[in-house]
Amino acid sequence: MGGETGSAASGSGRGRFRTFRGRFGTPTAYGLALLVAGGCTFVALAANTADTPNRVAMIVFGLVAAVIAWRFGAVRAVPDPSGLTVVNYATSRRLDWAEIVTVRFGPNDPWVHLDLADGDVLAVMGIQRADGEHGMAEARRLVALIEELGEASEPDPREPGQT
Repeated sequence: MGGETGSAASGSGRGRFRTFRGRFGTPTAYGLALLVAGGCTFVALAANTADTPNRVAMIVFGLVAAVIAWRFGAVRAVPDPSGLTVVNYATSRRLDWAEIVTVRFGPNDPWVHLDLADGDVLAVMGIQRADGEHGMAEARRLVALIEELGEASEPDPREPGQT
């Protein structure tokens, strides 16, 4: 409709280079982090029978759990004209578009996998199956970016195994 004009619909500008991020997992992880940290702190301070070391241990546990949950929420893939930065739970990796050979998002895969020119396989946890059609649309957007900006050595990056 008329509202689809602009950079996102035309495939140019900032819209096509917007960050790939989980639609439901990210806010859920951030909310859980806040809830755990706040809940553990509240319980530690409100408990009448807890001594100081137990209170401190409960608060530290809540903060550690919150950091872990926050990290789960931080997964993303950031595209730009020169390549893709993939941030997963524990690692981050910068790729040039030419390094990405194929994109796989099979029916049983929880997130997108990239087959790389060096033979590695890299999970892109920022594009998730749990997001339903939004996740599929984001996978198609990634494929389009790779087709446009990567090397044209593969006839169709969506069909691994063809040469």
